[in-house]
Amino acid sequence: MAIHAPHPATSLVTTRSELASGDRRFEAEERIVREQLSRAGVEVGGSAPWDVHVHDRRAYRELLRGSLGFGEAYMDGLWSAPKLDELLLRVFRAELRRDPVSANTVVRSLLARVTNLQSRARAFQVAEAHYDAGNDLFRAMLDERMVYTCGYWKDATTLEEAQVAKMDLVCRKLGLEKGMRVLDIGCGFGSFMAYAAETYGVECVGYSVSRGQMEIARERCEGLPVTLVLDDYRAIPKAGVRFDRVVSIGMLEAVGYRNFGTFMQVVSDALLPTGSALVHTVGSNVTRHRGDPWIDRYIFPNGMLPSIAQLGAAMEGKLVLEDLHNFGPDYDRTLLAWNDRFQAAWPSLRHAYDERFKRMWELYLLAFAGGFRSRTYQLWQLVLTKQGAPRPPARAS
Repeated sequence: MAIHAPHPATSLVTTRSELASGDRRFEAEERIVREQLSRAGVEVGGSAPWDVHVHDRRAYRELLRGSLGFGEAYMDGLWSAPKLDELLLRVFRAELRRDPVSANTVVRSLLARVTNLQSRARAFQVAEAHYDAGNDLFRAMLDERMVYTCGYWKDATTLEEAQVAKMDLVCRKLGLEKGMRVLDIGCGFGSFMAYAAETYGVECVGYSVSRGQMEIARERCEGLPVTLVLDDYRAIPKAGVRFDRVVSIGMLEAVGYRNFGTFMQVVSDALLPTGSALVHTVGSNVTRHRGDPWIDRYIFPNGMLPSIAQLGAAMEGKLVLEDLHNFGPDYDRTLLAWNDRFQAAWPSLRHAYDERFKRMWELYLLAFAGGFRSRTYQLWQLVLTKQGAPRPPARAS
């Protein structure tokens, strides 16, 4: 096929027309973005720490694409804000992070409803994408015990104190006693098991799908009565072992709404008749069937936050809810502490991670901080018993 160059005059007129059309499009997109952000008390180019600064006009189009465009444009350096957490606080309060209806969002919603995105075959995906991102990153960002869940700041002044307080709170709620056997579903870096074994004299078995976390957990729990298993929680019933206590701290977010009932059944089946369990999870104020698009693509693949309605339905006929404790605002403070450490450690991390990763990671930490500060997200601890079991001791908070 022969390709003929257009007549020079025609080419010039077409180019000018396209430029004019492009300018009008950019102007329209900018106007809409400015109007939307103004609803949240945010200005483009303003002087407040939560105001948005646009470095490339393409940002306006991306910001209109919802969560995914918002996040990718930030990662690409198309826009910035001095205080991301303060910006996201206002964005959440004004409910501006709702994704526009498009063919892609419709497909994702349908896929989440007809496919088990958190099936056993997919169980290792979130670990490979997030928890195995690099132990150097987590060592730099977390406290000395490497606890990668919300701290408990009631009487704490440092991240280390808040994490010890959270682990001890869990132990006291479960009424741990020397010689008890404890199952930790999603045991992370082994922090809780090491603490519980050292402080309360219990034996622990921990399940995780993260090879990177298991590496550190083995180091941390060496010499302690702790057994580590690299496998999905759905493999637990095959072991045929029952426990005095079951704990799951920050793992339920990866289970998915189609599997909440299965998870609760695993917890129930793993408990001795007089046993009790504690489930610690981030929660959503509303019931959804899929996760945030940007978080799903870049941070926690196939993850989603449960609602109270979903958890209630999952527990029905399996477990009794003895206590529900919400300390969501504590996660705001925890995330800010993690970000401070991440930023301070960046000079030593930049050889292994690029600037796009840095922007991605800080957006993840600070967006969630804004989400908890706005009370869009919650942090729940549920104390559960088997049906017919005696009531455990009063909650220790």
